[in-house]
This record gives sequence, structure tokens and C-alpha cells, in this order.
Amino acid sequence: MAKKPKQIIIALATEGSSDHRFLQNIIQRTFERVALDGQQDITIFEPICLPQISGENIREKAKKYAIQAVEKGAMVLCFHADADDKTDENAFKERINPAFDAIKSDERDLCKNLVAIVPIQMTEAWILADKELLKKELCTNKSDSELAIDKEPESFSNPKETIKNAINKAREGMTKRYRNKLKIDDLYSPLGTKIPLSKLESLSSYKKFEKAVRDIFPQLTKVNNIEDNPDQT
Repeated sequence: MAKKPKQIIIALATEGSSDHRFLQNIIQRTFERVALDGQQDITIFEPICLPQISGENIREKAKKYAIQAVEKGAMVLCFHADADDKTDENAFKERINPAFDAIKSDERDLCKNLVAIVPIQMTEAWILADKELLKKELCTNKSDSELAIDKEPESFSNPKETIKNAINKAREGMTKRYRNKLKIDDLYSPLGTKIPLSKLESLSSYKKFEKAVRDIFPQLTKVNNIEDNPDQT
């Protein structure tokens, strides 16, 4: 009997409309690194971005995402929520834990392999983990101080607004036509693809996410029968 292909299919549910463009590649690369560290030859597919659900309480919303994940053939659901605070304590207490409890207690066929992604304050704090890369995308030689990004990434109360202001400062002196050309929405996908995971490792929220991936990984290989079986030929 031939061995089944080794693969992991990930579903991603994000809180905002643009978060998935930054997080998608980071999630894939994190899973790939965990597989590599475990010396496992597993194909990690690009995460499937689930359509956003609005107008529901967090428990019902989470269960609908978990149903969608199963329908898409996903083995694990990555569930994103911004902390909107200087710690992730309230985000886990009020959103992540109730959401995961609702999924796990439901007797229906839901995706119950769950990983939380909770950036401190918001996703944009992760962008600030590599300021040189950000400045390269902004095509500027200005210093961190001149762009007002000269603090620890997770210490900004509103990193999204910080990046918007940095874009404006980087564009000072240009004609209005070119000054208005670049928007923050243009940065999510390229920065999510290019930012080294080593830069993200300086962030407590990324390290917590990576640990959650490592913790769930053995379950994924067992549930989906992608461990080596000596009886298979």
C-alpha cells in the first residue's frame, strides 16, 4: 500500500479585512519551520483564508469558522484576534478562550485543532519587528527617529497609525501625486512574505503563536495519519 502524501492544510480566520494578507505567509513559514525542526517531510499548503463573519457573538462566530474549516478540508484552524491592549490577557479571557471552548464542546464535525494568533495591540506591531525592511518598502533613508518608529514594536499603542504616519513622513518632499501613491494596504502582502521569522521571534505574541503551533503539531500528524507507518510500502 502506497504511503499517503504528507500534508497539512490550514484555515485562517482573521479579525480584520487586511490581516490575512500579512499573516498568511508567516503562518505557512512557521508551520514549515516546525516540520523542518522535527525532520518531517510534510507539505504545508498556503493557509485558506475563510470569509469573514460579522454580526455574531464570539462563540457562534468561532463555531461557524470551525465548520467552514472542515468544509475546506483544513486540519487546523488559526484564529486571529488583536489584543487591542498592551497584554493579551483580556483577549484570551474574553475572546480566544470562549471561542475555543465553544468549538471543543460542540458535538458536530468541527475543526477542533486550534491555534491562536494574538498580536499585542494589533497585527501591525509585527510589521514593526523589522524596521529596515519597512523602510526599504517605503524607499526611504530616513532614520527610525525621523519616522517616529524608534520604539519596541509591541510598545506602540496604535501601530497601524504609527505606520501610516511613517508613510507620510517618508513621502515628505515628494509631489502630491507620488506622496499619495503608497498606502498601508500596499504593505501587508509584501512585508508578510519578506519579513524573516527571526525578526518576529523578538515579539512575545509571535513566540506564543509559534509555541502553539509546536504544541498542536503532533496532534496534526496523528489525526491525519501522516506519521510514517512501517507496515506501509
